Amino acid sequence: MSLAGGVLTTAPAALPDATEPAARALPRAAGPSVRSLLTASGDQPPLTVPRDPAREAARHELSKGMYHENDPSLVERALNAFWDWIGKLFETAASATPGGTVGLIVVIVAVLAVIGALWWRLGTPRRHPVSAAVLFDDRPRSAAEHRSAAEAHAAQGHWNQAVQERMRAIVRSLEERALLDVRPGRTADEAATAAGRPLPSHAARLRTAARDFDDVTYGGRSATPTSYQRIADLDRDLERARPHLASSTATHAHKGAAE
Repeated sequence: MSLAGGVLTTAPAALPDATEPAARALPRAAGPSVRSLLTASGDQPPLTVPRDPAREAARHELSKGMYHENDPSLVERALNAFWDWIGKLFETAASATPGGTVGLIVVIVAVLAVIGALWWRLGTPRRHPVSAAVLFDDRPRSAAEHRSAAEAHAAQGHWNQAVQERMRAIVRSLEERALLDVRPGRTADEAATAAGRPLPSHAARLRTAARDFDDVTYGGRSATPTSYQRIADLDRDLERARPHLASSTATHAHKGAAE
């Protein structure tokens, strides 16, 4: 120590003597890698492993199963990607809709309401036959034979066949009464349209019966006891119906004009 100008100072030469043993002891206490860094020359970098081998070594290490035990499965990744896509789609639609997300929800609700109203008003969509079903096969039978076959099918619960045979009985009966001309290959729709002219009060029911026939023959639908009872009632009513002939209409019109 020296007292210079009233300030107590310590000679700096004493510091190296105190720190020199610790500096000599540090390389001995450190590991090999630390010692290599401490003893390395300042002209060379401390790490001499090339970049590409280091990258391959890291990739090989990270590919071990122990690092992927908690990774999501393929299905989970697919679901996450799907929901991300849905979210982006929703965000895009919301940004393009006035009012944002609220406006998009209002539009979706309105569309669903319209679909529900159409479904309630029109009912379940019905498949129309791709081609008209021919009424009769190659075996000509009388109306009574078709009625007997229809009743036999109905007794066994075969409603499709019962509806078909009853419609054939209706058309055959109209042919036997000369209200329809005998025409091979006639369809149910053609028969209903032609029969509606002399029997206008039953035209709507004839069209319904023809549609039921087409539905079970080509439309892939199943008949019910109600549909069979409806066509059977029509058959009985047509037997008692009096035709509205064109000649009688012309006669009444002529008499009215003469008077």
